[in-house]
Amino acid sequence: MIEDSDHIIDCMARMVGDNTPFALATVVRTEDATAAKAGAKAVVRADGALVGWIGGTCAEGPVRKAAAQTLVDGRPRLIRVRPAERDAPGEEIEDFVSACPSGGTLDIFIEPVLPRPAVVVIGASPVARALCTLAKGIGYAVTVAAPERDLDAFADADRRVAGFELGAVARMGTSFVVVATQGRRDLDALAAAMASDAPYVAFVASRRKAAALVESLQRQGLAPERLARLRAPAGLAIGAATASEIALAVLADIVREHRAGTPRTAPWTAPVPGTPSQSPAADCCHGGET
Repeated sequence: MIEDSDHIIDCMARMVGDNTPFALATVVRTEDATAAKAGAKAVVRADGALVGWIGGTCAEGPVRKAAAQTLVDGRPRLIRVRPAERDAPGEEIEDFVSACPSGGTLDIFIEPVLPRPAVVVIGASPVARALCTLAKGIGYAVTVAAPERDLDAFADADRRVAGFELGAVARMGTSFVVVATQGRRDLDALAAAMASDAPYVAFVASRRKAAALVESLQRQGLAPERLARLRAPAGLAIGAATASEIALAVLADIVREHRAGTPRTAPWTAPVPGTPSQSPAADCCHGGET
């Protein structure tokens, strides 16, 4: 157990730098005799380990339980650890009964510190460059996977990967992946994205082009259930035409899904011949199609 606030700050800085989730517990009020006083803090890791001091074992159990819930739902919460004979707190405070002989009461504020949402951009097209800039601008962690000769165009990315190998990219299981190759090794890039564990895969291309590449991947053995993640054309239907507008439409869809929680999915369906695309931007600026 570490009590020094400098150690807690260092621990928080390291975890933020590593994109590791944790909760910060702060004692905001005490009543009667308590081991910890107002201002005491502790970092609670996802595995329940504590770094810091918010009281003895009577407080640690409730803090671990509340922190685990906070890391799941992303909501801060105020808890009260109190003797059983005290009056129950109001609705805004979660109540935990303590059997500690000291008889004191602790009010503890617990807030989540979650990793930045992660976007993986595959390709070096104008849409890819615009998406990298926009996503970084609103605080997303951006990884770019592109041919090595193109990586210099993404100096602002948090991480750059030469080629389309995504196996070493961290947090793929919670990442938003956007394939924006636009005519340069589209099939290789889409295959890499669909082989990943990412719950969200968007393809900047017309629906007709996406259908053709999906058919190729299916012939190569792509499992049908993996298609449920694919969004093509990528982005919300806002009438986007330029590279920057298409990137904005894609990022808007990502933000919507991130705020909603688990990305919504629907079975991939190929376009019906002779029917228009579902997106106004689907057949322009995507992959050089006309």
